[in-house]
Amino acid sequence: MPVLGVQLMMLRDRIEADGMFRVLEQVKELDVDAVEVSQVAMTDELIADLERGTKELGTDVGAMSAALQAPGNGFILADEFDRAVEVCARTGCRFLRIGMMPFEAMVSQEACEAWAAEVEPYAARLAEQGVTLCYHNHHVDLIRFGEERIFDLVRRVAPSLNFEVDLHWVQRGGMAPLDMLEAYTGVCKLIHLKDFRVIPFPADALARRAEMTQQEFYDVFTNLVQFAEVGQGNMNWPRLLPAAEAAGAEYFFIEQDDTYGRDPVTCIAESRAYLKSIGY
Repeated sequence: MPVLGVQLMMLRDRIEADGMFRVLEQVKELDVDAVEVSQVAMTDELIADLERGTKELGTDVGAMSAALQAPGNGFILADEFDRAVEVCARTGCRFLRIGMMPFEAMVSQEACEAWAAEVEPYAARLAEQGVTLCYHNHHVDLIRFGEERIFDLVRRVAPSLNFEVDLHWVQRGGMAPLDMLEAYTGVCKLIHLKDFRVIPFPADALARRAEMTQQEFYDVFTNLVQFAEVGQGNMNWPRLLPAAEAAGAEYFFIEQDDTYGRDPVTCIAESRAYLKSIGY
């Protein structure tokens, strides 16, 4: 069974306020075994806290973020390749993940292929060091250029690159997550778990309808979707999680891009409780 973790992007404000080690203690209290590190500065102090967490708390550092060039999230591989490999060794981390391709790479097949070709040597070099580089998708990765989705282009041009599949974004991109997992079985190493919720039509929009243009009013209607706690939306987790495991997943990371004013720790706890209720 894949190791269950949390995407620390959700707790970045607490990391900044209290330090990484205290946050790792809080994660442990939530009965979560692993973390994915993202959207925090990879300072020497933070890395020391991660290493301390592995030794004192048994924290599994499942994945850390990387980018090819600055500005970027996590290790900048063009400048910090050796440091990234060293920190992976120190923390026992086997996966680095690229959170998103540059916007410039999304505009055409040629631009996407050029970006993927730039990624491939880094992915191959990391593999030689025992580190797997993964690419995290959003809905844009279901863009089609001719007969190929961005997913297909990336896989073809950068065969050493694996995937971190965000099942919510696959759903939002219009592809059935079960179909995606089947299509890319063997390279779906990391999985982001967040639900897809449709909220009630807001009463305040009805009250303001006379003040709004028709387009503004219908924009409200077409944007009734939210990121949700696992089990609080419409995604079929009892089928999705076994399918993700069959597709090669080694980690499941709870993630919620927006908690809409709620305490993220509470949201993580609710996701954790639901996952436990279905056997994870």
